[in-house]
Amino acid sequence: MGFGRRDGRRRATVLALLILAGCSTAPTPTPVPRPIPSGPTAPPPVSPAPPAADSPAILPGWDAEDHLAAFRAYLVGCGIARGPAARRQCDRARDLDRQAVTPSLARAFFESGFSVVAAETPDGRPGLLTSYFAPEYTASRVRTAEFDSPVLAAPPGWRRGQRLADRAAIQADPPTETLAWMRAEDLFFLQIQGSGYLTFPDGGQARAAYAADNGHTFVGIARPMAERGLLPRNGTSGEAIRAWLAENRGPRAREVMALNPRYIFFALAPDDGGHPAGAANVPLPPRRAIAVDPANWTYGDTVWIQADGGNLRGARGSYQGLVMALDTGSAIRGPVRADFYMGRGAAAGEEAGSVRHPLRMWRLVPRG
Repeated sequence: MGFGRRDGRRRATVLALLILAGCSTAPTPTPVPRPIPSGPTAPPPVSPAPPAADSPAILPGWDAEDHLAAFRAYLVGCGIARGPAARRQCDRARDLDRQAVTPSLARAFFESGFSVVAAETPDGRPGLLTSYFAPEYTASRVRTAEFDSPVLAAPPGWRRGQRLADRAAIQADPPTETLAWMRAEDLFFLQIQGSGYLTFPDGGQARAAYAADNGHTFVGIARPMAERGLLPRNGTSGEAIRAWLAENRGPRAREVMALNPRYIFFALAPDDGGHPAGAANVPLPPRRAIAVDPANWTYGDTVWIQADGGNLRGARGSYQGLVMALDTGSAIRGPVRADFYMGRGAAAGEEAGSVRHPLRMWRLVPRG
């Protein structure tokens, strides 16, 4: 009996202590597990670094450029560029071309491989952009009343810089072999362009390539025609000049053409269906090649052009983009002066004749 009572009192005491402990101690909260991420945690977004002060990315209009087309044009002409840095960038482009080049890869190629330097005129004013094309003309293998102007071969033993008779004298007494016959106005423009393509009545086709010149300085006939009242001052496009010469074919047209004393001789070759080679001996990519002054530029230079505000009738508003320096011309002189190769055929010729735009130029310098 005594054992039982002590045990009961002990249990009562323990129970009371447990009740008191429960009243004085808060229950421990159950921890909530954190979710396990399903993959690596993304780093916080980082704002892109601004382009370097000399990166092509700073060029006006660079974002709107067709960088892939520019890359293709670069591949055409980069092999003639001189200097170790230029060769390294050309090799880099050729390695890149072994894969599927995207517009973004092409853009990154230029931005990482080149810096830009502005070309400047002595007075800081804009230079001048004009344009040329590869004309396609009908010709004859024999002289006719319509096709009465000879396409002449180069004088034997000709040397560059040699001074020969002027245009008027050559027209009056052709000194060399006749290769074909053309309309006078067509031959005049073929000589201005320096090369072109001929189609004969029998279906034959040939490329007329520059072979020699008479050593005289080129003189444009647009201004004197306007001064004589033959054309309006803002209407001296190539098409307007050609139309006037055609309408006045004969002595009057020959007198006006003789205002330009320079004369070009040609060589005929098969028409390969492509585009003519420039002075750098590389076929000219349409709308991606320019003729430059070799005293200020080097063949194979990569150039950015921006030209706005043409003032001839029918002129487009602007031209801008990456081009390759692959040609030259007797009228192309100065550090900010370029002749833009428009392409081949009548449509290219019509547009080329309306280009006379103030010009800015930048050289893309290969990084070492």
